[in-house]
Amino acid sequence: MNSQEIKPIYPKNLGWLEYKLNSKEMDYVWRCIENKKDNCTKDLAGNISASYDLMDRGDWFYTHVLHPLILGYADEFCNLGEKLPTQIKHPYCLGTWWVNYQKQNEFNPVHNHKGVYSFVIWMKIPYDCEKQNKKDIARNSNTPSIGTFQFSYLNILGESNAKSYHLSPKDEGTMLFFPSRLYHMVHPFYDCDEERISVSGNIISDTSRKF
Repeated sequence: MNSQEIKPIYPKNLGWLEYKLNSKEMDYVWRCIENKKDNCTKDLAGNISASYDLMDRGDWFYTHVLHPLILGYADEFCNLGEKLPTQIKHPYCLGTWWVNYQKQNEFNPVHNHKGVYSFVIWMKIPYDCEKQNKKDIARNSNTPSIGTFQFSYLNILGESNAKSYHLSPKDEGTMLFFPSRLYHMVHPFYDCDEERISVSGNIISDTSRKF
């Protein structure tokens, strides 16, 4: 067999984007958190202490951060809005976004979001997954997951696959931008009295407007 005749084929698939917020963007999100709105815990999947709605005044965050990521996702993968079952083209907008306060032993079960795109921003990570996973319950595991953020998806064989982010303070300011229907979860952390603070949100098709 001639090895030059062997051609690997990689089927087209979707993914997600990683982005590191700059200091101006981080300061803006912290100001939004300081001015948080109503408690929205009952509307979310998280088994955590509290979540609060945020407001993007003047669409600053959408314009300066989210819109460029929407364009970047289309360049790298595709424009997911083109797959919506409608003959009318509608512009995107930031639907809802909120801040999560997670205490030790709390978790966010496997879930997905309503929308076209979603995102998560790690604002404060008070633990180090490398140290957390040295605890007795994880040190001998073949899948140490304490404190991790995890995407869950199927491969071409229908087998379950996962991508885990083993978080630490160095990940503060990191944002993941992904399709809303992509399943994900947050594992609990332990023996840390500080709260884990993250921001999540959904980008939707604004059906009140059209191109």
